[in-house]
Amino acid sequence: MGFHVFDTYVKSKNGNIMHFDVITDKNDTEKAITFAKEWLKSIGETDAKVTTEECRFCHTQSVSEEIEIEIMTNGYFIAKMEGCP
Repeated sequence: MGFHVFDTYVKSKNGNIMHFDVITDKNDTEKAITFAKEWLKSIGETDAKVTTEECRFCHTQSVSEEIEIEIMTNGYFIAKMEGCP
């Protein structure tokens, strides 16, 4: 099954850039933005700006079974890249 990866760059409240991927089974940018905001809220970055400028579809790929289970359970998986807690 192909999962959709949305490349996301968000400025944190301390001014650093956080780079992460939102991975989901839906090729829907608005849904990916909602998931990004949900995750950001969970790490205390409620006010971070996330629009189609910060969160863009990148590609479709297969994922490990662990990631697939998380996506099926929560709707998404966050792959932390740079500057993420």
